[in-house]
Amino acid sequence: MTDEKTKQKAIEAAADIFGVDWICADVKEQKVGVVGEMDVVALVKKLKKVGKVDIVWVGPSIPKED
Repeated sequence: MTDEKTKQKAIEAAADIFGVDWICADVKEQKVGVVGEMDVVALVKKLKKVGKVDIVWVGPSIPKED
C-alpha cells in the first residue's frame, strides 16, 4: 500500500470475504490486519489483486471475555 486509494481497495477486498470480523490498515507500515474465521486462501487471492501479499500470522481470533 502506497497511498490512501490502495488502502481503501485493500479494505474493500477484505470486507468482501465471508467471516471477516475486523479490518485495519496502516499505510505507513504497509500492513493490513484482518481478524475473523474466514477462508485465508480466498482472502489472499482478493488482496493479491490489490498488491503484494505476505501472510504474517494465521490463527484463532482472541475470544471476548465476559
